[in-house]
Amino acid sequence: MALNIVTYIFIGVGLFFNLIGVVGLHRFPDMYTKLHAATKCTTFGSIFLIIAVIMQAAGIWAQGGTSQSVMCIHAVLVLVALLVTNATGAHAIARAAHRSGEKPARAVVDDLEGKEND
Repeated sequence: MALNIVTYIFIGVGLFFNLIGVVGLHRFPDMYTKLHAATKCTTFGSIFLIIAVIMQAAGIWAQGGTSQSVMCIHAVLVLVALLVTNATGAHAIARAAHRSGEKPARAVVDDLEGKEND
């Protein structure tokens, strides 16, 4: 029973951060801030959701279920893949936008302005 309550809390926190990411995508003015909302909030929200899945799978596995250990391993692999690919993809998108001349909505100091791109 306590495991279910903790799992529901993790699901609620994960859904909250994913919702904040969606609101950020809708409300933020330029591509860079939208990319920030899309990667930071949804990564954090997905971490909580995957932890909830792992907790439920481990709880069922502890009660004698054998097939739930596979789900637990898959969830951990998905979490690692999400953490690696989300940050790498966001960096690649931001770099491509900067190279193509996309400017932020607000004036910022750009230390890379005028430098050669590798």
